[in-house]
Amino acid sequence: MSVFEYKASNEFIVRVEHNSDLVQSITELAKSKGIKTGSFTAIGALKRARLGYYDQKNHEYREIKVDSPHEIASCLGNVSLKDGEPFTHAHAVLADEKGNTKAGHLLEGIVFAAEVHLRQLEGPKLERKYDEVTGLSLWDMK
Repeated sequence: MSVFEYKASNEFIVRVEHNSDLVQSITELAKSKGIKTGSFTAIGALKRARLGYYDQKNHEYREIKVDSPHEIASCLGNVSLKDGEPFTHAHAVLADEKGNTKAGHLLEGIVFAAEVHLRQLEGPKLERKYDEVTGLSLWDMK
């Protein structure tokens, strides 16, 4: 196990614009505020979304389309660097009008209404690098 230590610095509370993409909006916020490492939560509702499930055998994401309005029952993630730029990694649990849920890696979420709490973290550089074993871009903590 590799461990880096960080201290929370700035915190941002944001209302995300209607019809924008939640993941892209968090990435743009991180870029505009110079955030290289952070964590976030989000609540609200999405008009539609694309979730991903990572096929560990074939090393590829399988897409789960959510083509109807859903509540964001849970959404959390982090910001780190990938190719020198802020990269948003988000997972979400989405609930339909009957409370049925779909969950996975949030690839895209078109916002109906969303509120984000982004916490900037100060500490060692945290950058994603390609990992041969998993086929994913994981934190390089060497």
